[in-house]
Formats: sequence, C-alpha cells, structure tokens
Amino acid sequence: MKSQKNKNTAAFVFKLWQREVSEGEISEKEKEILSQWEIQTEKDLDRIHMKESKERVLSALEMYFIKPVQTAPLYSLKKYVYTAAAAIILLLSLGGILYTAFFRPDTYTSGSENRKVYLADGSVVTLLNGAELTVDKSFPASTRIVYLKGDAIFSVAKSKSHPFIVHADGFSTKVLGTVFKISQSGNDKSVQLYEGKVAVSYAGVPVSYLKPNQKWTNFGIAHTAAVISLITEKKLGKQKAELLSLSFNDVSFKEVADVMQNNYKIRIVYPKETAEKRITADFTGGTADENMEALAFILGLEVHKEDHIYTLKK
Repeated sequence: MKSQKNKNTAAFVFKLWQREVSEGEISEKEKEILSQWEIQTEKDLDRIHMKESKERVLSALEMYFIKPVQTAPLYSLKKYVYTAAAAIILLLSLGGILYTAFFRPDTYTSGSENRKVYLADGSVVTLLNGAELTVDKSFPASTRIVYLKGDAIFSVAKSKSHPFIVHADGFSTKVLGTVFKISQSGNDKSVQLYEGKVAVSYAGVPVSYLKPNQKWTNFGIAHTAAVISLITEKKLGKQKAELLSLSFNDVSFKEVADVMQNNYKIRIVYPKETAEKRITADFTGGTADENMEALAFILGLEVHKEDHIYTLKK
C-alpha cells in the first residue's frame, strides 16, 4: 500500500475487485482502509452521492481496459473480454453489497406477539400483531421519517428541530416528541394521543392537531376526519367520547348522516334523493342542533326536530 500506484483510489478498488474474483487474500492494511471507508460512507453517503460515486469509479476504470484493434492477437482480445467480464460481475456484486449495507431500508415485522423496535434516535416503536415498520438507512436525518403498515404504539424521543413523521396508509402523523398509537384496519384509520402533541394529515381535509386524550379518526370513510375527546369518568371508570370537530370533503350525504347519527346519538330522516348528494363541510365546536342546521342549509332543506329525531324537508 506504500507504492505510488496504490495511492490512486481507482487502482486500489480495481485491484480489490480482481482479488475478489481470484479469491486472493486482502491484506490487513487494505481491510483497515475499507473499514475507514465504511464508517465515512455511513455518515456521508446518500442516494445522490452514491450515483455520482459510481459514475466516477466507472469513468476511472476505463483506463484499465485496452481497446482491441483488428490487428491485435487473439489471446489479447480474450484477455480483454475476460477482464471486462470480471470487472462487470464485480461491479454488480459490489453494487448489490453496497445497496444492502448502506441504502436498502430496514424492515421490522411482528408476528402473533408484539415486538419492540429501538430506533437510532432513542425512539421506541411497539409493533402490534402483524404490523410492519420500514426505516431508511438515513434515519435519523433532519426529518425523522418511518413507514408503517398495521398498528403500532410510538414513544418518540423529543427533538424540537427534528420532526418525526409516520407515513401510514393514506395519512401521516407528525410529532416532535410524544406517545401515540396508530391503528389501521381496512378503511378505518385512527391516531390516539397519550402525551405531547401531534398533527395528522389526511388527503382532502384540514390538518388535525391533537392534545393528550384525544383521538383522530376517519370513521372508515375517505375524505372524512374527526377529533374526539376521550374522557375517563372517575366514578364509573368508563371512557366517554365527545366529538370536537368533524370534516367532510366530497362525501355522500348518506355517509355524513350515518356519522352524525352514531356520534350525536340522534336519528336523521331525509328524502331518498339526497342520499348521494356530495357534502363538503367543516363542523368544529358546534352542537348537534347547530350542525344539523348547517347541514340542512347546505342541502337547501328545512330541518325540524322532535326529541332526538331531525327531519329534513323541502
């Protein structure tokens, strides 16, 4: 490694490739250099740098292949072909090894039992039955991003400057440091917050901001979002749910009516022809009476109330 020739990085890499094919031993000095490269690569490389580095290595290796001419002896041509083939095989092998070591995301799954995953930033994810968590090699970066399939409980290490984002099926949850649970069952999506603050983003509806003991859900309906307060009654020890906000974006009136009936414990009677009308509305902080008045106005109907029954008429 002290010779002038081996001070050239491309030559050093090329010789390592040849040695790999011939199954020759790598010296202790070469192992030391490779170890230093690996440590540095883990810190600095990303996909863009990797692409640029590969292009530079390929360009530098061109000088080692003697282009054959028509007058060249047959054995020289064969030597060139074998050398080129060996280099290509090594390049592909090295590329696969580098991708696996430095770029392919880490995937964690849970079977019939829960599994705890300890992330590099100190966060802990408890994967519930059948869940899957994917974490990029770059984690943690300026923004801590993970991908979740199924249900999991997150205990996120606090960081004011590095947000933690969980991308789930069609929605995402952004936090700075907190404890929360994400549930996904078919079309039903929910985020329940235990401590801290989170922001839940879902296509077509406003971002929802949760406080402790609050839950975000879509009730299994696309373009629907609600925030529910979960209060535990001290005497009975039961959890009471109170609807705080409700948003719809181009949702059929039938689905809107079903959500309102289930959450307000009311019954809504309406003309059949209104069932498939599309509703876009944002109900925040209103009572059942106020929200039903607003809904009737959107439909161009009159509302009449008797006990817990709301009747919509032309």
